[in-house]
Amino acid sequence: MKSSLIETITNTTSGIASTILRIPVGIILMAHGAQKLFGSFGGYGLEGTGQWMASIGLEPGYLMALLAGSAEFFGGLALVIGLLVRPASVVIAFTMLMAIFTVHISKGLFMSNGGYEYALALFVVAASLVFSGAGSYSMDKIIAAKK
Repeated sequence: MKSSLIETITNTTSGIASTILRIPVGIILMAHGAQKLFGSFGGYGLEGTGQWMASIGLEPGYLMALLAGSAEFFGGLALVIGLLVRPASVVIAFTMLMAIFTVHISKGLFMSNGGYEYALALFVVAASLVFSGAGSYSMDKIIAAKK
């Protein structure tokens, strides 16, 4: 029997491990996205983040800030509630790769020097969730069970 796209996306064979992984990472991503989108937690909001992105060659800066902030905030929200975790994780992983290669790679590994270790850790979590799915306590698990 052929499975639908939504069944494929929401299916998860992972247990509680994915749930334990995705919730705190989702909260962290939401906070970083809120900095970019809304200026929360000492962030610069879309205008300031957009100006900075333009200054490093990511044009148009405002749009790039909107895309990065949205990927982090709404992707993080998806992880927290466990809804459409696989597609959200793909977007998050791509966003972290962009951060690594456009901002952090030239500064080395360590975060203390502005390096890529933090973005790499978030990339690895997102990549893992693409394969494992949301886990046992998630909206995806409920949706998949209603097939």
